[in-house]
Amino acid sequence: MSEPGEGKHGVQSIEIGMQVLRALAGGDRAMMLKDIAAASGMPASKAHRYLVSLIRAGMVEQDRETSLYDLGPLALHVGLAAIDRLDRVQLGLNAIAELRDRVNETTALSVWSDNGPIIVRDERPRRAITVNVVTGTALDVLSSASGQIFGAYLPREQISHLIEAEMKDGRAPADCKSWPAIEAMFERIRQTGISTVSGYHLVPGVEAIGAPVFNAADNITLTMLVVGIQGMFDMSAEGPVVRELKQAANQLSERLGSARRI
Repeated sequence: MSEPGEGKHGVQSIEIGMQVLRALAGGDRAMMLKDIAAASGMPASKAHRYLVSLIRAGMVEQDRETSLYDLGPLALHVGLAAIDRLDRVQLGLNAIAELRDRVNETTALSVWSDNGPIIVRDERPRRAITVNVVTGTALDVLSSASGQIFGAYLPREQISHLIEAEMKDGRAPADCKSWPAIEAMFERIRQTGISTVSGYHLVPGVEAIGAPVFNAADNITLTMLVVGIQGMFDMSAEGPVVRELKQAANQLSERLGSARRI
């Protein structure tokens, strides 16, 4: 005999229980029953019944002293298992392909290595004149859009030796010849969420915009790039390319479990 609400459309009680879990997951901290009910869009008495079942299942726990509810140990286990199964690079490759279709410019994905950022894939637009991004090459921190993004969000001890080498070898841009200037640049990037590089010295006439992608720990894990030809590429802060890039980076961060946005 079928349970009430069960059939080809699913089990309604499970869907309602997920509303309660989403309310808890969306809160910044443990919550009161009335707040959970309001966020779930149901009466407190109904929310309480579902919370009792979720507690028994280990998805929710209640503090005996405060009576506040929070996500339980099973919810944490499920979340960590889901994160472990995420392939950040594969998700990133899908994201830059979709971004390429929206902006009709070359897009790319980079990861961090001991030698700096490395382009792992690019997607070219469907038009005659395109920019060829070389994959597998380690880029400088200070003069590439991906390097600047990683530099802005990684701990200084992880990047300082590369930056010192670039300054010593004369590879630092003219406006990045001192640590105060570099830190000011990184702060601007953190404020705007993007890095813009024009006339990159290894590829004259090329412009690039980079944006960070964050993981479940809210740390930078990837950089998404849009690359174009100087004079034919809209790099304005309010333009469609920057808007689409930010949206794509935020969506990928969310997919990877991060609450951090640019």
